[in-house]
Amino acid sequence: MRPLEYVAAAPKAELHLHFQGAIRPVTLLELARRHRVALPAEDLDGLRAWFQFRDFAHFVEVYAILRSCLVEPEDFELVTYELGSELAAQHVRYAEVTFTPGPEVYRGPRDTFFGGLTRGRELVRREFGVDLRWIFDIPRRTVGLYPDLPLADFITDTAIDGRNDGVVALGLAGTELGYPPEPFEPWFDRARAAGLHSAPHAGETAGPASVWGAIHALGAERLGHGVRAIEDPDLVAYLVEHRIALEVCPTSNVSLGVYPSLEEHPLPRLHAAGARVTINTDTPAIFGTTLNSEAALLATAFDLSPPAIDDILLNAFEASFLPPEERQALVAWARAELARERSLTA
Repeated sequence: MRPLEYVAAAPKAELHLHFQGAIRPVTLLELARRHRVALPAEDLDGLRAWFQFRDFAHFVEVYAILRSCLVEPEDFELVTYELGSELAAQHVRYAEVTFTPGPEVYRGPRDTFFGGLTRGRELVRREFGVDLRWIFDIPRRTVGLYPDLPLADFITDTAIDGRNDGVVALGLAGTELGYPPEPFEPWFDRARAAGLHSAPHAGETAGPASVWGAIHALGAERLGHGVRAIEDPDLVAYLVEHRIALEVCPTSNVSLGVYPSLEEHPLPRLHAAGARVTINTDTPAIFGTTLNSEAALLATAFDLSPPAIDDILLNAFEASFLPPEERQALVAWARAELARERSLTA
């Protein structure tokens, strides 16, 4: 079996996958028509052109429109079901999916989105054998508010209430520049006290100071992106020592201009330094990528050895927020499956 075939067949977990950014373009068009949401394009070619980002602010704008197309419980159930189908086709057994409620969501009943997410999750587990868990994200800034206190309260309360329905962590997303993580400490303190994990975005569009802030103020156990930690050797050493995993999304980083090319991406250097690197898609429908194609970069663009590729694939299982016994069982299964797939290449 060739390296790319091996990577495609290998068992996978994904830890950095945005729900709204995983909506299939054809589904987005249908939802927009159903709910009379005006899109800048009315066909697939037009959507692809619209998704060619100018800058991070444009990305946030696109994301807000995606959110506005999700209105009814059935919308959330449909997108969850289609996401599970996509993941199963790529041999993904487990995924932690980030869901970011916008201001439009908390004005309505909680069940509008959470009921749909839950029913979709149950269908995905039953039909595809894929286990989905949720990370509820607080947006750093909404409509000029920083922080948006009512929205942050709503998301944190909903995340805590959803612990028995698959919610495993509280996250923090949105533009880092000018919006550091420290003001969100009270909400993360409350979530962590209730048993949720901490998984904020940091070290994507801002540098090491953002990562240090996420660690010290928010108790980050994993970092969304975190790649710009490479700019501070002391920070990299800290991440290695404390085993704080990085949810690395190479195509996203290049598409959004964090790095000019894959050749300049720090993933190989972070892995060589001992950081717990994982490979992820971020917003696959927007960037036109898949977890298989991101994992393939490990063998192609990054020219990593087979043992290094296996390490990175296993990192995602080991850094998951499952309860310890479930995580240990899943890691054991993944190791056995990787060994079986690797034996086919011998």
